[in-house]
Amino acid sequence: QVQLVESGGGLVQAGGSLSLSCAASGPSFNNYSMGWFRQTPGKEREFVAAVSRSDGPTYYADSVKGRFTISRDNAKPTVTVYLQMNSLKPEDTATYYCASTIRFSASVDYSEYRYWGQGTQVTVTS
Repeated sequence: QVQLVESGGGLVQAGGSLSLSCAASGPSFNNYSMGWFRQTPGKEREFVAAVSRSDGPTYYADSVKGRFTISRDNAKPTVTVYLQMNSLKPEDTATYYCASTIRFSASVDYSEYRYWGQGTQVTVTS
């Protein structure tokens, strides 16, 4: 059974840090690139960060570059993807989603992602 479960969201003051985790269980996740997206009410889901299957090349949205870091641990049977978020800003407030493609290389394209978690809320207060 394919399952992505995010954790680590919460409430933090501007300038603070949070670390999100995504546990991916099911076949072949160690072969797939994964990413994080975020969404606020009334807006489209926005790309945040992505990592290739081997914890190699990574990609970031310009809005988070230098502040967020994506990484992954391919230890079986569960692949875990992390998003370390530093220097948080109120505009980072959103529901954050973990997602997986079915390709090796990382992607910034929403349409490339096949599997999605349920989301975790991040709220940054000023």
